[in-house]
This record gives sequence, structure tokens and C-alpha cells, in this order.
Amino acid sequence: MFTQPPAQLGSEGLSIGGLKGISLVTVPLADGTRTHALKISADSITITGFALTVGHAEGPALVTTADTMTLSGDVSVYVNSLTATGADGTSYTLGAETPPPRDGITPTLLRVTLGLVGATADSISYSNTDQRLTS
Repeated sequence: MFTQPPAQLGSEGLSIGGLKGISLVTVPLADGTRTHALKISADSITITGFALTVGHAEGPALVTTADTMTLSGDVSVYVNSLTATGADGTSYTLGAETPPPRDGITPTLLRVTLGLVGATADSISYSNTDQRLTS
């Protein structure tokens, strides 16, 4: 069961090991409704330059950054969008529009932002994490 709105997941790099499949699914939300998502199943996913913003468009949000986030063992990641933003600020979006995380990182060549509905794995670990509230 997941909550809305989706979090904004930004990364400098993404590595998928043992890709098992990509499928369109419908997932349950905490309010009793359902939403469509793209499900990525793999043995492992490593995200470098990890930045996650959780919150609504208005008001405070929780921003978590880490050097790496590693999901391993029966990984399922559910996303509703993918946005690529170039250094000139031009964005291209597939799915629902997802703003970049509120982490203050400016794209150098290309920044990818995912509308993260949720993720599950046998193990989720972070290196060098930081959390803060932003407005």
C-alpha cells in the first residue's frame, strides 16, 4: 500500500542488476483508491547521487540525500513518471510530470527524476545520508 503524492527521486546514476521485468501495474493507495505505475523488478538497484523529496507541492518537505542507495534481493520499484532535465533547464517527461527534488542540486549534463510511488526489497541501505526539512 502506498501514499500520494509520489516522492521525487533524483539521481546522478542508476544501475540495475538482474533485471527480471518491467510491467504496467495498478497499486493500492492508503486512501483506498488505486493508481497506475510502472513496476521495475530486479535482483538489485543502486542509485548514486541519491536525492528523495517527500511532501506536497506546497509546504514543508522532507529531503533525504545519500551518496548511494542500494536495494537488493527481490527488488520492486514502482514509478509513475520519468523526467530528464538538461543543463539548460529543458525537461522531457514520460508519464505524470514530476518536479525535481528540492535538494538544490543543479543538473550538469542530465538529471533524471522519477515519480517514486514506492519500493520494496529484501535489503535497502544508504551511504552517507542526510535528512532535512525544506519549505
